[in-house]
Formats: sequence, structure tokens, C-alpha cells
Amino acid sequence: MRIRDLLYETWSALAANKGRSFLTILGIVIGIAAVIAMVSLIGGVKQSLVGELGLDQSRMVMIDLYTGQENTFEDLAGIEENVDGYDYVAGAQWSSSTVSTGTKQQQSTVMGVGEHFFDAMGMTLKEGRLLTDDELASGSMSVVIDSYLSRELFGADERAAGKRVTIGNDEYVVVGVVESASLLVNQGSAYIPFPTCVARISGYASVDTIVGFATEDADMATLGERTESYLRERYGISEEDDESGLGYVYVQTMQSLLDEVNATMMSFQLMMTAVASISLLVGGIGIMNMMLTNVTERIREIGLRKALGARNADITKQFLIESIALCLIGGIIGILVGYGSALALSGVASSLAEGMTVTPYFSLRDMLIVAGICTGIGVVFGYGPARRAAKLDPVESLHYQ
Repeated sequence: MRIRDLLYETWSALAANKGRSFLTILGIVIGIAAVIAMVSLIGGVKQSLVGELGLDQSRMVMIDLYTGQENTFEDLAGIEENVDGYDYVAGAQWSSSTVSTGTKQQQSTVMGVGEHFFDAMGMTLKEGRLLTDDELASGSMSVVIDSYLSRELFGADERAAGKRVTIGNDEYVVVGVVESASLLVNQGSAYIPFPTCVARISGYASVDTIVGFATEDADMATLGERTESYLRERYGISEEDDESGLGYVYVQTMQSLLDEVNATMMSFQLMMTAVASISLLVGGIGIMNMMLTNVTERIREIGLRKALGARNADITKQFLIESIALCLIGGIIGILVGYGSALALSGVASSLAEGMTVTPYFSLRDMLIVAGICTGIGVVFGYGPARRAAKLDPVESLHYQ
């Protein structure tokens, strides 16, 4: 039989029992919907974490260093000069202060930043501009704020660049707005030149935060190890010192953190998929039951086909395609129901995690995997009934009542 004829016969058989066909594929629909909902939602959470927490900056290296003395920009220059693989190493110190406009105020994190800090952190400029090299060196009264702080102080629709704010007792000009970092989304951040922060807010010149930005072709794992080895050797800090508190060195690449996030999310996906597989198993059994019923109801039809010259392979293909078609239809409905459920759940997740927007993520690869799963279920659970139909004796089948 030609493929066109097989497809026509399949459609006619399924259309003749629409209600029974739909009830049969409910298990497949529920199982696929559960898988799609969980995979899409977990994928969306991962994408949100990767984007909003800055984990997409896979070339970033976070360095936590305590030597018993204040860290300086000379220390940062030493890392950049002696450890191959960095485009630059940036630093900042942070404090907490009230940022106000006169009518509104917000307790915020105030970062005194040095050269290349915005680039190293992968910050996205939303409006205005970043601090210039001259402003960073001279200790100007310019400030860059994040979008959360801009919204709290000036409103969602108001342009903040060019406005003035008061930090502590001093007035600053807002020169730009960057996208908020989710880790600080409930407080907001203001970024001012490092010399300004030292002179007017903190009173000390130590670099609290050290961030390296690797070259494009750098091996991040090796770079992290070389950085830690260099710092321990230069400052004489052993691993025992880390535990005693006399000094410590901790180096983490964003690539390693991204790998941890991926591993955690993959574990959730596997767990949810395992649970949803139970429903797929039940759906597969339902498919087999319906196909066995179909074979019994159509014994005379099978006998007639064989009498007219249909081969065993033709009968097997006919019933196998019917089984696969049922599963694929259930898979399509399951994808639609699952993605719709993921959209609804993402709204709940976004409201619970303030400041984090979760958008379900479902790729073409996932869709092909679902199609493969449905086809596999159709073959596995439809093959037995199809072979049973193919082995029927045509003479006995024609006399079946």
C-alpha cells in the first residue's frame, strides 16, 4: 500500500471513533503537558537567572581576597600583569546610604567603582551614559543608578538622566541608568567614582570587590586556578589560613557558577520528567487497549483486505500508523496545554520572585524530542496489536461474527 492510502485509512479509522480516540489519548496529553510545562518553566527560570543575575557573563571571574590589609588598585594591576588570560581586572567598594530626590528617598547600595567595572560586570546601559575615565579618576559628583532606583525615585515613565539626587549629604548628577541586578533588586544601586566614595561616603580606600574579565579564548577553569595560585603565593595565604580567618583567597568563575545552575536545573527536569513518565506509561497502555479493540472490531475488514491481496506488512503498517497518529495528536495537544500551563505558572513565579521575570522557554529541540517520544510510544504500544492483526487467518477472519 502507498503511504497516501495508509494515511487516508488511518484518518478514516480515527474519525469514525472521535470520542473514543480522544479519551484514549488523554493519558498522552496529560503526560506530555506535564513534561512541557515543567521543562518550559524550569528553562524559563534558568534563562531568567542567567540573564538577570549576570551569569551570562561567562568570561567574568569573581575574586574574594583578604590579606589582613586593604586591597588597592595596585593589587588589581598585579593580577592583570602576572596572570595571563585577563583583558582587565576591575575593582569597587560598596557602602549603604540613602539616595533621595528631596521628595522621595531610598536606602540603597552605593558602589565606588574603578575603570572597566561596568564592562567587567556586563551591565546594560538603559539610558544616558556611563561614567567616563576622567570622572572616575577625578572623583566627580556624577552617578549612575540602576533601573530599580530610577523607578523608585522618579517613576517608571520619567527619564532620570540629567536629574539630581542627594547621596548622604552631597548632591550628584545622574548621568545614566543601567539595568538592575536581581540580587540587589529590592534595594537598588548607585555607582559613583571610587575617589568620590572614599572621600565622601566610606572614608577608607580598600577595594572590596574584585572582578576579572577574561580574554575571549581563555580556559576559565585554568584561569581561576592560576589566579588563586598567584594570589596565595604573592600574599603567603595557605588553605589553612582560609579556615583560621588570618587571610583567604576565593576565586570563582561565572562559567563554573553557570555550570552549577545548569546541573541543578537539569536535576529538576529529570525528576519532573520521571514523574510525568508515569502518565505517559498509562497513556501508552490506553493506546494498546484501544488498538486491540480496533483489531477485534475490524477482523472481517482485515480478512477482506488479505483476501484482496494485502500482505502482512501492509496490515502491520496500517495499525502501527494509527497508533503513532494517536500518540502524535496527543503530543500536539499536550504541547499546547503544557505551554499554556507554563505561561500561567510563570506569572505566579514572577509574582513570588519580586523583580524576576520568568518567561517559559521551549525550543525546537524540545519539540523534536516530544515528537520522538510520541512516535516511540506509538511504536512500542502499537506493535503488538498490529502484529496480531497481521497474523490473522483471512479465511477465519471472513467468517468472524
